Amino acid sequence: MIEFRLPSLGSDMDRGTLLQWRVEPGQAVKKGDVVAVVDTSKAAVDVEIWVDGTVHRLLTAVGETIPVGAPMALVLAPGEAAPAGVWQPAAAPPTAPGPIIPPTPGAPRVPPRPDQVIATRARVTPAARQRAAELGIAPDALQGTGPDGAVTRDDVERAAQRATPTTGAAPAAASNRAVEMRKAIAAAMARSKREIPHYYLTEPIALRAALDWLRAFNAARPMTERVLPAALLLKAVAVALRAVPELNGHLLDGAFNPVAQANVGVAISLRTGGLVAPALHDVAAKPLPQVMRELADLVQRARAGSLRSSEMSDPTITVTNLGEQAVESVHGVIYPPQVALVGFGRISERPWVADGALTVMPAITATLAADHRVSDGHRGAVFLARLRDQLQQPQQLEA
Repeated sequence: MIEFRLPSLGSDMDRGTLLQWRVEPGQAVKKGDVVAVVDTSKAAVDVEIWVDGTVHRLLTAVGETIPVGAPMALVLAPGEAAPAGVWQPAAAPPTAPGPIIPPTPGAPRVPPRPDQVIATRARVTPAARQRAAELGIAPDALQGTGPDGAVTRDDVERAAQRATPTTGAAPAAASNRAVEMRKAIAAAMARSKREIPHYYLTEPIALRAALDWLRAFNAARPMTERVLPAALLLKAVAVALRAVPELNGHLLDGAFNPVAQANVGVAISLRTGGLVAPALHDVAAKPLPQVMRELADLVQRARAGSLRSSEMSDPTITVTNLGEQAVESVHGVIYPPQVALVGFGRISERPWVADGALTVMPAITATLAADHRVSDGHRGAVFLARLRDQLQQPQQLEA
């Protein structure tokens, strides 16, 4: 018997509230399947299971708040026989039912409880459904603007404003959530600065070659498939990490665990305030157009409140890009258990000496915050030098 436990979905999470079960007892599951939706202080997250097996019992009720690491369900390993007795689903409050997804063919089937029988309805993100319940709005009747026409939290907020333009309830609830998110972020960052001996390095990087190549690369592509500089920077970071693997991984229980692939966390600001930093997986191995598509999708889903647990739990390094805010540089705070964070400021034209001559150069300032327990300034400098060199030969990033 395997205990499926609530995973940590970030260093600023210590508990979560179950919004929805997406499996039922007797259902076969495989690694990577979404089995539940959990609300954190930042977002509603689709929680994936990490083993193959058959759901035996649901231990957490919808609406229940549990700490990270608490058992949520019992899962039978492949080939394991169920103990004597009947399937025992956890009781759920009748006011917060979760939909039941039909089990894999051949798996034991248990009829749903009456409170779990629902009609076919429009696709609504978990965050939108939770917000709609808070505001007393029927989300299934709304026109969605999210991916594939899904109803998002923003759709619900707009509907609430149209319905009650003078009430202060909706802004107050949104403000409370923003306050809770800010508290969680502050606690995580305070812990990071208290426990991690940060060191910082800064490097200005010329971007003429990169921008000229990117312009030519995009000229042959439809407008909807063009690559932005942000995707090029993410790919350059991921490739540069190959030369300095001690910046890519997690420090757990005093031991550094390097990770072979670069799962780059992307800092995304939310419209309601605060930020999340979900991962783009294995960025170095993907062509630039794919990185661009996945980046756009990640930003859209983060702001719609539709992220997956693997995206929240396994970034190996974080990149924050504040160039759109017109700042020259950013010195970030490391997200534990990661050991490094890369920051980018705005792309601007600067006086630059190239080949002994003074010229005007489009350039960007890259910064590195790293953990002195795992690396030192020399290795950090090697990383920034490799990053700089990658951006002078951008065609190699697409090769």
